[in-house]
Amino acid sequence: MTSASNLRRLRSALVESAGTIVFGMEDGTVSIFGLIFGVAATTTDPKTVLIAGASGAVAAAVSMMAGAYLDIETTRDEANASRAMLQADLTLASDSIAVSLTERLIKAGLTSPQCDALVGAVQHDRQALGSLLQALQGAPDRPLNPWEQALWMLLADFFAAAVPILPFVFLAVPQARVVSGIMTFALLVCLGIGRARIAKRDQLRTIAETVAIGIAAALAGVLISEVINRWFTG
Repeated sequence: MTSASNLRRLRSALVESAGTIVFGMEDGTVSIFGLIFGVAATTTDPKTVLIAGASGAVAAAVSMMAGAYLDIETTRDEANASRAMLQADLTLASDSIAVSLTERLIKAGLTSPQCDALVGAVQHDRQALGSLLQALQGAPDRPLNPWEQALWMLLADFFAAAVPILPFVFLAVPQARVVSGIMTFALLVCLGIGRARIAKRDQLRTIAETVAIGIAAALAGVLISEVINRWFTG
């Protein structure tokens, strides 16, 4: 396999995994941002902050990777089962296919008169019945690779989680809190832009939502840390 083909495959995988990557980065950023600020609110020891952040980042990344794998695998299994059910329906007699078609049309939201009219128009043409069933099923989506999606999720989650942690490697805790907050804010803005482009949503609103979630996570982390600290210190 040539370098060019490897690059094309990587680019294709990146495009297909864009939603997974953005979701993983948002999860890693928000969860570890809240954790880091919660721990940093009650200690000035950078080692404590780094241990909490690193262990939390690894655990969260592995958990999200497993979740992504299971989600894609379950979706793929459901699609396979749906296709198998369609093929089974196509082997039935015409009357049975018409009944199955009516049930599917009703589930799709058509009224009984609409179903009767549509099924009646093709009831005596087996090929038309089968074609209508297949059209109702929809074109099959290109199956995603569970391992590929899981690995992208792992990398995205862990990379994003490192952003709020890194300042505590080089700076004292008080200064690191400020730098971490600024870096995380910038990353959340970028993630908001990415979410807006993928979902075709209003950009400013999506950025505001993404940043608000990050701020809420940080405040929640600080609040619970202060409560626990005061509980044990009296």
